[in-house]
Amino acid sequence: MVTAFIMIKANTGEADRLKDSIGAIDGVQSAHIVAGDVDLIAKADVDSPAEVKEIAATHIQGIQGVEDTQTYIAMD
Repeated sequence: MVTAFIMIKANTGEADRLKDSIGAIDGVQSAHIVAGDVDLIAKADVDSPAEVKEIAATHIQGIQGVEDTQTYIAMD
């Protein structure tokens, strides 16, 4: 099992809509609106690093209103 945390920057006013869209993606366990340098953090639990890439690079970055993402794979 691979656990990853995906930091998401959103266009102004898009965080609520994005939270629902990101939370509905297969493999995403949770999505949270946060304060700080990013607007949302999503947690993914999947079988492989390739699936993490698919979620972050294809599904999340493909949603209109997403400006940027950074992905961190848990090492423990």
